[in-house]
Amino acid sequence: MKITITDVHKRYGDVVALDGPSFEIPSGSTFGVLGTNGAGKTTLFELLVGHDRPDSGRIEVGGVDVERAGHRVRERVAFLPEHAGFPPAMTGREVLSVHARIRGIAAREERIDDALETVGLTDAADRAVSGYSNGMGRRLGLASALLAEPPVLVLDEPTAGLDPRGVATFHRIIERIDRETDATVVLSSHVLGEVERLCDSVAILEDGELRAVGSVDELRTAGDGRVTVAVRPSADRDRTRLLETAQRYGDVTETAGEIAVACERDAALELCAAFESDLVDRFEVREPGLEAAFHEALEREESEPENSPDEIAGATEVST
Repeated sequence: MKITITDVHKRYGDVVALDGPSFEIPSGSTFGVLGTNGAGKTTLFELLVGHDRPDSGRIEVGGVDVERAGHRVRERVAFLPEHAGFPPAMTGREVLSVHARIRGIAAREERIDDALETVGLTDAADRAVSGYSNGMGRRLGLASALLAEPPVLVLDEPTAGLDPRGVATFHRIIERIDRETDATVVLSSHVLGEVERLCDSVAILEDGELRAVGSVDELRTAGDGRVTVAVRPSADRDRTRLLETAQRYGDVTETAGEIAVACERDAALELCAAFESDLVDRFEVREPGLEAAFHEALEREESEPENSPDEIAGATEVST
């Protein structure tokens, strides 16, 4: 189900939370919203799920205006907030049963079993929530959001506070939802690598404004065209000649185990060919990651404040 966000503004007193972002989220995609603290991510999500209203602008889910839809938007959008709590004395299954009854879900037991299996809580379903780890609690929250098989799933910082194992488990669940359902998944995160791994497309917000939007691949290649050639020198060899060669092609960063050369894409092959084979154990060419695109988008906006988001991102619409 496609989501369309058009010139949305939201202010809280003197604080401008959203300052006119406009973009589309393709139906069936996994879409990331990136930004630092205060960028407007949570405010956007609150508006998207109908918990608040924009001062101006419009948000549509499947062609339906969220502001006018009222409670009906919850038939289309399920929301997992960053902090979701449950009565500690209840079991996971009891929590889901309450949520299923509130939503009037038919075949409740079957849907509860499916949701528990999807998030990997089947074995813990009849344990009290008080005994759940932080990661298990987050998965229970996701299970409650999945009960009604929503066409849109909105996740606000879904892995915040989880340990590495919990993060990995949550990633696998999101990837499974993306692979096995037609749901549109929208998630926010401070972790650029997480968004890069999970998402098809990304919007970058800063101070409530849209700074860039597009597919992950588009944003990664929209920068200055530089790549990094990472070289691991052969053991017990003089690194001097290797460094002299590398410095002719780009900016060199040296560590004990690796020499990294940031250079133009066209120069990378020439550099690799110029290395003396007996000096090199191995090398690889690394494409710029989403982190580089994120920082570059923010830096360009700061240095060119008169530019519009269209000029920064190349487009403010992600096509379906």
